[in-house]
Amino acid sequence: MVRWLVLLGMVPLVRAEEPGMRAVWEHLAGSQPVMARVALREAADVDARAEALAQAAIDLALPPIREGDWNRIERVLVQLAAGDDEVAARALYLQARMHQVHKVVPDHARAEVFYRELDRRWPGSHWAQLGLVKLGLVKLYAVPEPADPRARIAGVLALLDRIEEQPLRRDLLLQIGWAGVFYELPHAEVLPHLIAAEAIGGMLGITPEDLVIQIGELSFRNGELEQARHYFQRFLTEFPTNSRKFNVQSRLAEVEAALAVKGGAS
Repeated sequence: MVRWLVLLGMVPLVRAEEPGMRAVWEHLAGSQPVMARVALREAADVDARAEALAQAAIDLALPPIREGDWNRIERVLVQLAAGDDEVAARALYLQARMHQVHKVVPDHARAEVFYRELDRRWPGSHWAQLGLVKLGLVKLYAVPEPADPRARIAGVLALLDRIEEQPLRRDLLLQIGWAGVFYELPHAEVLPHLIAAEAIGGMLGITPEDLVIQIGELSFRNGELEQARHYFQRFLTEFPTNSRKFNVQSRLAEVEAALAVKGGAS
């Protein structure tokens, strides 16, 4: 379950921030709240609401946080979220995140209320769609019901229908596929989500390499030999210096042998 936790970290809360605030959010995105606080103090001519939002985000990222601090931070977010601008949407998103991941004891039910409100008030906005991705992670892993993994995934697919931004669709598709693997669902049910996520592309780090191997391996296990060959060959072409090259070559040889047997039997 480690993979899905990666997506629960602090996300930059501004995409087109004021120039004076750029350093603040960059430091927060890099898990450097002390540097973010310094940058906020040095920022000039900053809108008061944007400054209050940044300060709340910094406060959330600087543990330990006492019970009184939680209440103070949430009062600020509630006040900001009462507006009707992007700061308001970001504040409501951050309020949901506070209850989902920042508190020692998460309140997933309350976080869901805020994510749903965000989607209701600003449907189709970046923050509403990002909130639905985070809600999807909660629904896949963090709540006890529904117990049936297929029911969990069906509920999250309903959230996916409301997400139009391709990188966000990709992230949730990836998590749906990985949830299927985690819950040991048949490979045939898992593969379409992983393949759809990989097709969107744009993933960072080693995730693209891991995903191409994973799709190839699951395809092989599912008897989809041509598809397995395609992804193993892609891996060798696109990631020729990867340390798993030899293992993939060996697996590809098994695929080719299986295809030869299949061709001879037909």
